[in-house]
Amino acid sequence: MAELALHDYVRTLMNDIQSLAENEGASIPKTFTRRVLEQLEEAGVVSNSHVAYHQEHGVVVYGFGVSEDRSTLDLYTTEYDLAQGQPGADKLTKGDTAKAYRRLLAFLRKCGTIRNNHPETTEVHELCEGVEKALADAVKIRLFLFSNQVSTAGALPEPTDLNGVPVIHELWDLTRLHRHETSGSLSEPIVVDFDPPLSCLSAESTEPDHSVTLAVLPGALLAQLYDDHRARLLELNVRAFLQIRTGVNRKIRETLLKRPERFLAYNNGITATASEAEFVMDANGNCVAIRQLTGLQIVNGGQTTATLHHVMKRDKKDLSEVRVQMKLSLVAPEHLEEIVPRISEYSNTQNKVTLVDFSSNHRFHVDFERVSRALWAPATDESGQETRWFYERARGQYAQEEAKHVTVPARRKFRALHPTRQRFSKADLAKYVNSWNELPHLVSRGAQKNFNEFMERTKKEPPVVDVSFCKRVIAMGLLFKAVDAVAKEHEAGSHKALVTAYTMARLCSATEKRIDLDRIWREQGVSPALVAAVHDLCPLVMERVIAPGKHVTEWAKSSTCWEDVSRLKWDIPEELSTELLAQPVEFTKDTSEAEEQRLADVRAIGAEEWEALGEWARQTRNLEPSERQLATVIATRLRTGGDITATQAAQVLSVHETAIGIGFSPAVI
Repeated sequence: MAELALHDYVRTLMNDIQSLAENEGASIPKTFTRRVLEQLEEAGVVSNSHVAYHQEHGVVVYGFGVSEDRSTLDLYTTEYDLAQGQPGADKLTKGDTAKAYRRLLAFLRKCGTIRNNHPETTEVHELCEGVEKALADAVKIRLFLFSNQVSTAGALPEPTDLNGVPVIHELWDLTRLHRHETSGSLSEPIVVDFDPPLSCLSAESTEPDHSVTLAVLPGALLAQLYDDHRARLLELNVRAFLQIRTGVNRKIRETLLKRPERFLAYNNGITATASEAEFVMDANGNCVAIRQLTGLQIVNGGQTTATLHHVMKRDKKDLSEVRVQMKLSLVAPEHLEEIVPRISEYSNTQNKVTLVDFSSNHRFHVDFERVSRALWAPATDESGQETRWFYERARGQYAQEEAKHVTVPARRKFRALHPTRQRFSKADLAKYVNSWNELPHLVSRGAQKNFNEFMERTKKEPPVVDVSFCKRVIAMGLLFKAVDAVAKEHEAGSHKALVTAYTMARLCSATEKRIDLDRIWREQGVSPALVAAVHDLCPLVMERVIAPGKHVTEWAKSSTCWEDVSRLKWDIPEELSTELLAQPVEFTKDTSEAEEQRLADVRAIGAEEWEALGEWARQTRNLEPSERQLATVIATRLRTGGDITATQAAQVLSVHETAIGIGFSPAVI
């Protein structure tokens, strides 16, 4: 991605925040916080983030987050300059930074008192309750400061502690946010220095784009790398999302606790990649040690890495005797997306990291961008001006496209044809579709987890991404936004996102997905009858989701919550009933991948076995004549290179399965 100038980035950022704040009815600093967290959660820097604002004397906090293994508590605060217009106009000073961190620590110390001073149903009470629960398990605390100003603070405060729990500081100022969003990387590359250098054996490579090096890592070093970088260490590359199952493996833990000196012998180790390496060379020019790695990623061995971290932090086990083998592939950055997924797929380690998708470059997203960008949305006013919906397949695409228009009139025209309200991301798309598919508990788990679940389901049942599909997904987005506006009117407050997802899911359930999405696309909005129905339904959903005595954000993530909401009694208003379709909206499934696999299976069985099956069927008369003939035809086409249709492949594999079940064996013929 080309570098986007800082002043262009600032202008786009301010416009985004202003528009989002107006649409969501939230304050600009809180909206800015939510936007930054969505980007950092996508990058794997944070997880399970929850935005909630509280301020009192000496205390300012904008939310918290908890790592997947609950070992790290994150606290967020924001310094937002409402007058910011040009980069560098106002600076974030060292004093401002220190004060922001002090206020976060003050919140931690006063958390229990603050909770007692606010009713259970308030956002502040839930914030305090969530932080106290996370703090009880935390072995590390990270204090995050977000700002739309440029920091002049220099070095961050030294790490400290709170009641023995280490506290470190993270600063995401305007410069770092700009670099993060426009560098073409989902997150900053991980750089690891080895002191002393790590001994290695480097294999010669006949290909210029990658090479392989073998090394043995100290277990404590690998555990510390995970502690420092978490999911970022397991991202694979900047355009990929991984569904990482970093649960503690019982057998691995047992070895670490009882026989750490044998870990190298028992464990298969990790497979890693890096974009650059600095080696120590011997007199003959051979690589004998690794001094530094840039862009380190663990492709296989996620469970090994997480379990090492668990044993070091939770079990307080000394890992000085533990060694872990590492196969390191150096891959040129431009070939990451071609080579790295193959490494992940073919590495047969015991704890393989599961690849969910190639995110931005996944076929689904490429196709959706291509088709949706060619659509003209019908005009919604008397001007007759048609517009386009802008799907951001990759982060920052809208800003990049806008920046290509160098004059003010050209930019104004671009925004008129591509209104910011009609821009949506991969995370938005997943949210719309999963809400439509009655999966609000997944939507409530956050953008990254919901997106990963969406991709898993898309992988299993890929849709045909055509004009009809894209229009209907955008219509789901229009419906979602309409429901969101109703939830705002009913004062869902900080739980509006949860209420919106659940209300839309319950609406789809009640109507059996017979809502006319094509009409919503044509009208670029929902009908008055549909809005009225949502007004009727939303308060009922709120009673179930924002339930007394429950931690709402955790409750909403559970399938039990959806089961409860799906059981609530609600009758479809007559006005809406007359608008519903006779049948549920249907989407065509893309069966090409399954068809290719069936054809591959037919070829793998081979012409000889198909001939043998046909002869066996002729002699025994165990199959229908058409089935015997089909086996013979397939054998002939395999021998002559003839075409085999998808239908024939499916039918003949069924014949093969039947024949095996009633006694066919190729060895008999």
